[in-house]
Amino acid sequence: MKMNHTPIPPLTLAAASFAALGSEQRLLVLRCLVRAGSDGLSIGDLGERTGVTGSTLTHHLKLLAAAGLVKQERQGRSIICAAVAYDEVKALANFLLTECCADAATPEKGHSNG
Repeated sequence: MKMNHTPIPPLTLAAASFAALGSEQRLLVLRCLVRAGSDGLSIGDLGERTGVTGSTLTHHLKLLAAAGLVKQERQGRSIICAAVAYDEVKALANFLLTECCADAATPEKGHSNG
């Protein structure tokens, strides 16, 4: 059976990434991991810092990992979580701002359209 590997259009990819960030708790978790840097945090430390714990935290981490924004790695008895997609997050911000004010009669001050 031949598989068709059609590239995902940028709009679809952006929508999927934004969907993964579509909750205040997931944004809080990702921001906390971004602040922790590449060393990441154990799930326990992440829960303490964000106030999101247990199955709720596990659920949010699963969605963020599926979107490629977070990785999880077992180290001994701990699971360490780290933000891994700094470039992707920057790309999402640029996705929103690339065409800023492109259709405005007068461009906004401080913004450029490309």
